[in-house]
Amino acid sequence: MFGESDYSFSYDSEEASVRIDPSDGFYQYFRKSGTEEIRKVISGRSRKIVINPVEPVNLPREVTRFLEIHFTPVAIEPDSSETMFITFPVEIGVFLESKGDFDVLDIFTLTRPKYSLYGPPEKGVITRYHESAVFGTIPEVDRLKEGVIALSISNASRNWVEVSRAVFDCSSLFLYYGDCVSLVAHMNILSRDIADVRSEDRPLSDGMKPSVLVIKARKTLIPDKIPFMMEFGVGD
Repeated sequence: MFGESDYSFSYDSEEASVRIDPSDGFYQYFRKSGTEEIRKVISGRSRKIVINPVEPVNLPREVTRFLEIHFTPVAIEPDSSETMFITFPVEIGVFLESKGDFDVLDIFTLTRPKYSLYGPPEKGVITRYHESAVFGTIPEVDRLKEGVIALSISNASRNWVEVSRAVFDCSSLFLYYGDCVSLVAHMNILSRDIADVRSEDRPLSDGMKPSVLVIKARKTLIPDKIPFMMEFGVGD
């Protein structure tokens, strides 16, 4: 499904159907996923679309820009680093392209979004919530539903730290896709309560393509690419 195409695009599976059909001098976009059906009329001459994974914080509506991954607790010894793989939920963006500009036509997901709160009610942030196992190698996943995060963790503190969650600011993500959807990230642990998390602009493996993201297509003011500071703990 992912990649660039003209208006002859068509995709059908048991879980989703997406296509563009000629309609009275225009084109009609159709998408069905689950019980939801979307139809939109397209005009214009570019006849080019891009379908790729996007920031997983757009559905069912834009309530947060933060993604929280809970995973099996991992004990990290002092002054050491470790790399592991975890999964994250995938949302799919359909974009119209003209002269290098992109416009969001549709966003959908084949998963059921869940939300949580990171931190106390008076100071915390709402997050898109996802649970994952921990893997030592790149896991096999359904790339239309889940992506893979290569998360390197550095423990700069003087104590063992048990890590079981990571929070990402999705306005600063770099997503790539190929055989899988990927995100490369780094967590720097300063203490049991504080760590910074940042996404790195590089693919998980050679040959992967960068995603067009919703924040770019909507020309939203993008903040400086600074790490998200986890101030309410890295464990449960």
